[in-house]
Amino acid sequence: MKPPNEEYEMKRILIVEDDMALAQELQYLLISNQYDAQCVEEFTDVAGQILASQADMVLLDINLPEVDGQSVLRELRKTSDIPVIMVTSKNTEMDEVISMSFGADDFIAKPYNPSILLLHIEAVFKRLGKMDADKGLTYKNMTLDTSRGVLTVGDNSVELTKNEAGILSYLLKHQNTIVTRDELISYLWDSEAFVDDNTLTVNMNRVRKKLADLGVEDIIRTKRGQGYILA
Repeated sequence: MKPPNEEYEMKRILIVEDDMALAQELQYLLISNQYDAQCVEEFTDVAGQILASQADMVLLDINLPEVDGQSVLRELRKTSDIPVIMVTSKNTEMDEVISMSFGADDFIAKPYNPSILLLHIEAVFKRLGKMDADKGLTYKNMTLDTSRGVLTVGDNSVELTKNEAGILSYLLKHQNTIVTRDELISYLWDSEAFVDDNTLTVNMNRVRKKLADLGVEDIIRTKRGQGYILA
């Protein structure tokens, strides 16, 4: 596997995996590819350990001994946008949809090919780098700050997950243009094969709900058989 380029070099990745043999194999793989990899060894207050780790990304197993990974993710998203790739031995569509709707940045099922896992990691870092570059996007009286994940309408603001901010960011950058579902999936996850189509629907519905909470109704219109466009 080609080592990450300088942009990603020495990123710190925290491994939350209760199978310690697997965790150590994964740690060795990441270190061999120029990541600073650490493993969680105690599974109480996992969310607190993640927040204290100052990691750049978390590989979070869904099946943990004390608490399930999805609950950990939901707790994290109350205060942090740290990138999270969910890892599970259950290759089910529902696990993927739930994880993504809770704010996961990606999802991969065991057993995974090490090279594919590294591609997932690099894709998330690449996507987040692109999103961080798009700051202060505006449309009418609406402003999106993707660096903070905050959408502001007038005097009111709401926090968005990275996926929600990514959807709105892409639509704002393509104003007056119909954006297809495949385009959004490619922008959010870098490969249509990485995510189920229903995951985009879940995230789109969450964006619309947050817009409605700010008093912005029907700004994202669905063009049947074509995609979405800003009203």
